[in-house]
Amino acid sequence: MKQSLWTVDEIVSATGGSVRGKPGDASGISIDSRTVEPGDLFIAIKGDQFDGHAFVDAALEAGAAAALVSADQADALKVPKAGLIVVDDSYDGLYDLARAARARAAGTMLAITGSVGKTSTKETFRLILSAFGKTHAPVKSFNNHWGVPLTLCRMPRDTDYGVFEIGMNHSGEITPLSKLVQPHVAMITTVAPVHLENLGSLDAIAAAKAEIFDGLLEGGTAVVHGDIDHSDFLKERAIASGAGKVMTFGHGAGSDAELMQVALLPDCSTVEAKISYKTMTYKVGAPGEHLVVNSLGVLAVCSALGLDLAKAGMALANMEQPDGRGRKHVIDTPGDAITLLDESYNANPASVKAALKVLSRLPTGQRGRRIAVLGDMLELGDEASAMHGALVYDLTALGVDKVYACGPLMKALWRVLPMEKRGAYAESSDGLRDPLLSDLAPGDAVMIKGSLGSKMGPLVELILQRYKDRER
Repeated sequence: MKQSLWTVDEIVSATGGSVRGKPGDASGISIDSRTVEPGDLFIAIKGDQFDGHAFVDAALEAGAAAALVSADQADALKVPKAGLIVVDDSYDGLYDLARAARARAAGTMLAITGSVGKTSTKETFRLILSAFGKTHAPVKSFNNHWGVPLTLCRMPRDTDYGVFEIGMNHSGEITPLSKLVQPHVAMITTVAPVHLENLGSLDAIAAAKAEIFDGLLEGGTAVVHGDIDHSDFLKERAIASGAGKVMTFGHGAGSDAELMQVALLPDCSTVEAKISYKTMTYKVGAPGEHLVVNSLGVLAVCSALGLDLAKAGMALANMEQPDGRGRKHVIDTPGDAITLLDESYNANPASVKAALKVLSRLPTGQRGRRIAVLGDMLELGDEASAMHGALVYDLTALGVDKVYACGPLMKALWRVLPMEKRGAYAESSDGLRDPLLSDLAPGDAVMIKGSLGSKMGPLVELILQRYKDRER
């Protein structure tokens, strides 16, 4: 039987709710009736497309111990044996429970944001900190206005390290989430041209990312990328927010976590770095210079927390990338294997360039080619067309042999691609299915990337279903 995460009394006390029926203690928290597990508290919040109150019955039938519902919806619901906890507003109730989770937490809280690298850095922290204590982090990219409080609500009371990823599309979105988490450590991976359509400039993006320091506990530690143009601005914002220590990471001499030497290999990287004046060597178990740089920031945090850096460095050798964010698949064929790099979850100019660098180092067979399959990079504003066209320079410099492109914005790249690099162009990812599959050959290395809205993920699944993935 699962251990109780929240007792009914704790939920009622945190939310100011009232009980109908006989709700049970909760061993987990869910806001999606499709993923409810026996013993969960189902919180019926109204989303952009669906109102969770319509799925209360389904959640309770799936074994939920109770449902937390809004008062104006409660009378229309049948009171099941499991029972209801009725609050003024269920969305506010989610936040009330999140605040209670933070208030009872005795462990160290970390918050991460950045234009790119948030999720991989969050997973790196999960990997390393799990070697030092009970670590809690979101299972997916739960980094928005419902994902962060949900992650807090799910945090066990005996957590030693809580890791929270915080994202945004507009200014003002990170501040309330950072204040909810109240981190002891706040890290910004980088500032890059992402969400330009909403924010307008890199300066505005930097200011929005700096909001993560608004919730930093007095005297806490701020960690920022020392190589970027906005490094000094971010450090100033951290100090103004009450940071007791500001650390930098990157290539630059004088960084608290400084990259000395690196060997970038197809499957991993070996690194020599200076962390808080101590030189160390370690292996990053997944490929890509961007992961190496962010590992410096992670080790800077470990240093600030007084953790054993040698032990932390050893854990980095076990790093793996999740689906959609750099996961590598090796696919058997009658000839040489096909290597597939799944970068389908999201895209912006910085992350596409990083993925192309990884592609350039992937092994190919005797007649294999390096193929980039690219969908639109969204939310880039007025410069979107120019940014898509400019990818031709990276594709050429990094030796990509063939390009498959889709989406109205990628048409700007297609127009300037040399004829010998053209694979196929389509208005949507569906249009690339047949030409891509028919062209793939033994020994090829393929990278698929695009913003989530460009729906590149189905192309990854198509290839994996067509061929045999060694991991599957």
